[in-house]
Amino acid sequence: MDAKELGTQIDKYVRPDTFPVGVKIVSSDSDLPAKAKRPVRDFGEHITICQSIGFSRRYGWTIAMNGEDLSCPIAKVAFGYKPALDYYTDGNLVCGMYTADEETAKRTEADVPKLTAEESGFFVSFPLERAPFDPDVVVVYANSAQVMRLVAAALYLRGGSIPSTFSARADCADIAIKTLRTGEPQVILPCYGDRVFAQTHDHEMAFSFPFSAADDLVAGLEGTNRGGVRYPIPQFLRYTAEFPPTYQKLNQLLDEAAPSK
Repeated sequence: MDAKELGTQIDKYVRPDTFPVGVKIVSSDSDLPAKAKRPVRDFGEHITICQSIGFSRRYGWTIAMNGEDLSCPIAKVAFGYKPALDYYTDGNLVCGMYTADEETAKRTEADVPKLTAEESGFFVSFPLERAPFDPDVVVVYANSAQVMRLVAAALYLRGGSIPSTFSARADCADIAIKTLRTGEPQVILPCYGDRVFAQTHDHEMAFSFPFSAADDLVAGLEGTNRGGVRYPIPQFLRYTAEFPPTYQKLNQLLDEAAPSK
Protein backbone atom coordinates (compact mmCIF):
# COMPACT_ATOMS: atom_id res chain seq x y z
CA MET A 1 0.00 0.00 0.00
CA ASP A 2 1.34 3.43 -0.88
CA ALA A 3 0.95 6.56 1.24
CA LYS A 4 -1.80 8.07 -0.88
CA GLU A 5 -4.00 4.97 -0.59
CA LEU A 6 -3.39 4.93 3.16
CA GLY A 7 -4.58 8.52 3.34
CA THR A 8 -7.72 7.60 1.39
CA GLN A 9 -8.52 4.75 3.78
CA ILE A 10 -7.98 6.90 6.89
CA ASP A 11 -10.25 9.59 5.45
CA LYS A 12 -12.90 6.95 4.69
CA TYR A 13 -12.98 5.28 8.09
CA VAL A 14 -11.77 7.98 10.51
CA ARG A 15 -12.77 11.28 8.84
CA PRO A 16 -10.24 13.56 10.56
CA ASP A 17 -10.73 17.31 10.22
CA THR A 18 -7.17 17.81 8.94
CA PHE A 19 -4.93 15.87 6.54
CA PRO A 20 -3.18 12.73 7.85
CA VAL A 21 0.53 13.57 7.74
CA GLY A 22 3.57 11.59 6.70
CA VAL A 23 6.94 12.28 8.33
CA LYS A 24 10.32 11.25 6.96
CA ILE A 25 13.90 11.98 8.00
CA VAL A 26 15.83 12.65 4.79
CA SER A 27 19.61 12.61 5.00
CA SER A 28 20.51 14.67 1.90
CA ASP A 29 19.07 17.88 0.48
CA SER A 30 19.36 16.31 -2.98
CA ASP A 31 16.62 13.86 -1.93
CA LEU A 32 14.17 16.54 -0.82
CA PRO A 33 10.90 16.86 -2.76
CA ALA A 34 11.14 19.51 -5.47
CA LYS A 35 8.10 21.41 -4.20
CA ALA A 36 9.00 21.27 -0.51
CA LYS A 37 8.92 24.60 1.28
CA ARG A 38 11.88 25.61 3.44
CA PRO A 39 10.79 27.82 6.37
CA VAL A 40 13.64 30.35 6.36
CA ARG A 41 13.98 30.45 2.58
CA ASP A 42 10.28 30.58 1.74
CA PHE A 43 8.65 32.16 4.82
CA GLY A 44 11.48 34.20 6.25
CA GLU A 45 10.75 32.47 9.58
CA HIS A 46 12.28 29.92 11.91
CA ILE A 47 9.58 27.49 13.03
CA THR A 48 9.01 24.54 15.35
CA ILE A 49 8.59 20.89 14.36
CA CYS A 50 4.96 21.02 15.45
CA GLN A 51 4.40 24.05 13.18
CA SER A 52 5.80 22.01 10.28
CA ILE A 53 3.23 19.30 10.96
CA GLY A 54 0.61 22.02 11.32
CA PHE A 55 1.40 23.41 7.87
CA SER A 56 1.11 19.92 6.41
CA ARG A 57 -2.13 18.94 8.11
CA ARG A 58 -3.92 22.28 7.75
CA TYR A 59 -2.50 23.76 4.53
CA GLY A 60 -1.57 20.57 2.71
CA TRP A 61 2.03 21.77 2.27
CA THR A 62 5.21 19.71 2.17
CA ILE A 63 7.73 21.21 4.59
CA ALA A 64 11.42 20.34 4.71
CA MET A 65 13.45 21.71 7.58
CA ASN A 66 16.67 21.13 9.46
CA GLY A 67 18.48 22.87 12.29
CA GLU A 68 18.87 26.03 10.22
CA ASP A 69 15.09 26.40 10.05
CA LEU A 70 14.31 25.35 13.61
CA SER A 71 13.40 27.74 16.42
CA CYS A 72 12.70 25.34 19.30
CA PRO A 73 15.79 24.60 21.43
CA ILE A 74 14.33 21.35 22.76
CA ALA A 75 13.83 20.02 19.23
CA LYS A 76 17.33 21.17 18.20
CA VAL A 77 18.71 18.72 20.76
CA ALA A 78 16.07 16.00 20.34
CA PHE A 79 16.46 15.80 16.56
CA GLY A 80 20.26 15.78 16.71
CA TYR A 81 20.91 19.22 15.28
CA LYS A 82 22.70 20.49 18.41
CA PRO A 83 24.53 18.77 21.29
CA ALA A 84 22.86 18.35 24.67
CA LEU A 85 24.73 21.01 26.65
CA ASP A 86 24.89 20.87 30.43
CA TYR A 87 22.45 23.77 30.66
CA TYR A 88 19.94 21.55 28.86
CA THR A 89 20.62 18.25 30.62
CA ASP A 90 20.61 19.99 34.03
CA GLY A 91 16.93 20.68 33.45
CA ASN A 92 16.94 24.46 33.25
CA LEU A 93 14.19 24.47 30.61
CA VAL A 94 11.97 22.34 32.86
CA CYS A 95 12.63 23.33 36.46
CA GLY A 96 10.06 25.74 37.83
CA MET A 97 7.82 25.39 34.79
CA TYR A 98 7.10 21.66 34.59
CA THR A 99 8.84 20.28 37.68
CA ALA A 100 9.33 21.30 41.28
CA ASP A 101 13.11 20.90 41.51
CA GLU A 102 16.31 20.24 39.56
CA GLU A 103 16.41 16.48 40.05
CA THR A 104 12.94 15.92 38.65
CA ALA A 105 13.77 18.37 35.85
CA LYS A 106 16.81 16.29 34.88
CA ARG A 107 14.72 13.13 34.74
CA THR A 108 12.10 14.82 32.59
CA GLU A 109 14.66 16.11 30.08
CA ALA A 110 16.49 12.79 29.95
CA ASP A 111 13.22 11.05 29.10
CA VAL A 112 12.75 12.96 25.82
CA PRO A 113 13.44 10.59 22.86
CA LYS A 114 16.41 11.74 20.80
CA LEU A 115 18.18 11.19 17.51
CA THR A 116 21.95 11.20 17.30
CA ALA A 117 23.75 13.66 15.04
CA GLU A 118 24.42 10.76 12.65
CA GLU A 119 20.72 9.89 12.50
CA SER A 120 19.66 13.49 12.01
CA GLY A 121 18.70 15.04 8.70
CA PHE A 122 15.92 17.03 7.14
CA PHE A 123 12.57 16.66 8.89
CA VAL A 124 10.04 16.39 6.06
CA SER A 125 6.29 16.47 6.66
CA PHE A 126 3.55 16.21 4.05
CA PRO A 127 -0.13 15.29 3.67
CA LEU A 128 -0.50 11.64 2.70
CA GLU A 129 -2.72 12.46 -0.27
CA ARG A 130 0.16 14.41 -1.84
CA ALA A 131 2.97 12.18 -0.62
CA PRO A 132 6.22 12.67 -2.58
CA PHE A 133 7.52 9.37 -1.16
CA ASP A 134 6.59 6.84 1.49
CA PRO A 135 7.01 8.23 5.02
CA ASP A 136 8.77 6.72 8.01
CA VAL A 137 5.94 7.66 10.36
CA VAL A 138 2.31 8.71 9.96
CA VAL A 139 0.52 11.01 12.41
CA VAL A 140 -3.21 11.73 12.48
CA TYR A 141 -4.62 14.56 14.59
CA ALA A 142 -8.22 13.88 15.58
CA ASN A 143 -10.73 13.96 18.40
CA SER A 144 -10.66 11.31 21.11
CA ALA A 145 -13.34 9.15 19.44
CA GLN A 146 -11.37 9.11 16.18
CA VAL A 147 -8.15 8.24 18.02
CA MET A 148 -10.06 5.44 19.75
CA ARG A 149 -11.06 4.25 16.27
CA LEU A 150 -7.40 4.14 15.22
CA VAL A 151 -6.37 2.32 18.38
CA ALA A 152 -9.03 -0.32 17.76
CA ALA A 153 -7.81 -0.71 14.18
CA ALA A 154 -4.17 -1.05 15.24
CA LEU A 155 -5.12 -3.83 17.67
CA TYR A 156 -7.39 -5.76 15.29
CA LEU A 157 -4.70 -8.21 14.14
CA ARG A 158 -2.55 -8.21 17.28
CA GLY A 159 -4.89 -7.84 20.26
CA GLY A 160 -3.88 -6.52 23.65
CA SER A 161 -3.38 -2.81 24.17
CA ILE A 162 -1.14 0.05 23.06
CA PRO A 163 1.26 1.44 25.67
CA SER A 164 1.85 5.18 25.39
CA THR A 165 3.60 7.69 27.64
CA PHE A 166 2.74 11.32 28.26
CA SER A 167 4.83 14.19 29.55
CA ALA A 168 2.92 17.33 28.41
CA ARG A 169 5.96 18.53 26.44
CA ALA A 170 8.08 17.73 23.35
CA ASP A 171 5.34 15.75 21.63
CA CYS A 172 7.27 16.11 18.34
CA ALA A 173 9.82 13.67 19.74
CA ASP A 174 7.08 11.22 20.71
CA ILE A 175 5.41 11.48 17.29
CA ALA A 176 8.52 10.94 15.20
CA ILE A 177 11.46 9.68 17.25
CA LYS A 178 9.73 7.40 19.74
CA THR A 179 7.66 5.80 16.98
CA LEU A 180 10.81 5.25 14.91
CA ARG A 181 12.71 3.85 17.90
CA THR A 182 10.02 1.44 19.07
CA GLY A 183 8.36 0.58 15.77
CA GLU A 184 5.09 0.80 17.69
CA PRO A 185 2.01 3.03 17.40
CA GLN A 186 1.60 5.80 19.96
CA VAL A 187 -1.33 7.76 21.31
CA ILE A 188 -0.09 11.35 21.43
CA LEU A 189 -1.20 13.96 23.94
CA PRO A 190 -0.40 17.27 22.23
CA CYS A 191 2.06 19.22 24.34
CA TYR A 192 1.91 22.80 25.53
CA GLY A 193 4.13 24.03 22.70
CA ASP A 194 2.01 22.22 20.09
CA ARG A 195 -1.00 24.15 21.38
CA VAL A 196 0.77 27.52 21.63
CA PHE A 197 2.86 27.48 18.45
CA ALA A 198 1.02 25.06 16.13
CA GLN A 199 -2.40 26.12 17.45
CA THR A 200 -3.60 22.59 18.12
CA HIS A 201 -7.14 22.74 19.51
CA ASP A 202 -8.18 21.67 22.98
CA HIS A 203 -10.31 18.81 21.62
CA GLU A 204 -7.50 17.32 19.51
CA MET A 205 -5.31 14.32 20.24
CA ALA A 206 -3.07 12.47 17.82
CA PHE A 207 -2.09 8.96 16.84
CA SER A 208 1.21 8.04 15.23
CA PHE A 209 2.40 4.76 13.77
CA PRO A 210 5.23 3.46 11.58
CA PHE A 211 4.33 3.42 7.90
CA SER A 212 5.43 -0.21 7.80
CA ALA A 213 2.24 -0.98 9.76
CA ALA A 214 -0.03 0.64 7.14
CA ASP A 215 -1.42 -2.61 5.70
CA ASP A 216 -2.28 -3.99 9.12
CA LEU A 217 -3.88 -0.70 10.19
CA VAL A 218 -6.11 -0.58 7.11
CA ALA A 219 -7.05 -4.24 7.61
CA GLY A 220 -7.99 -3.24 11.15
CA LEU A 221 -10.04 -0.26 9.98
CA GLU A 222 -11.94 -2.50 7.58
CA GLY A 223 -12.37 -5.33 10.08
CA THR A 224 -13.55 -3.20 12.97
CA ASN A 225 -15.91 -1.36 10.65
CA ARG A 226 -17.51 -4.69 9.74
CA GLY A 227 -17.69 -5.50 13.43
CA GLY A 228 -19.61 -2.29 14.17
CA VAL A 229 -16.83 -0.06 15.56
CA ARG A 230 -17.34 3.01 13.39
CA TYR A 231 -17.01 6.76 13.21
CA PRO A 232 -19.15 8.81 13.57
CA ILE A 233 -20.10 6.85 16.69
CA PRO A 234 -23.73 5.67 16.30
CA GLN A 235 -26.01 7.05 19.01
CA PHE A 236 -28.79 5.07 20.67
CA LEU A 237 -32.03 6.72 19.50
CA ARG A 238 -34.72 4.06 20.03
CA TYR A 239 -36.46 5.40 23.14
CA THR A 240 -39.47 7.53 24.06
CA ALA A 241 -38.41 11.00 25.14
CA GLU A 242 -39.31 12.19 28.63
CA PHE A 243 -40.97 15.63 28.60
CA PRO A 244 -41.55 18.28 31.30
CA PRO A 245 -44.91 18.23 33.15
CA THR A 246 -46.52 20.93 31.00
CA TYR A 247 -45.76 18.98 27.84
CA GLN A 248 -47.12 15.82 29.42
CA LYS A 249 -50.30 17.68 30.40
CA LEU A 250 -50.81 18.86 26.82
CA ASN A 251 -50.31 15.34 25.52
CA GLN A 252 -52.96 14.15 27.98
CA LEU A 253 -55.40 16.88 26.91
CA LEU A 254 -54.80 16.13 23.23
CA ASP A 255 -55.48 12.45 23.82
CA GLU A 256 -58.69 13.28 25.68
CA ALA A 257 -59.90 15.83 23.11
CA ALA A 258 -59.92 13.58 20.08
CA PRO A 259 -58.79 10.11 19.11
CA SER A 260 -55.38 9.84 17.53
CA LYS A 261 -55.26 9.55 13.74
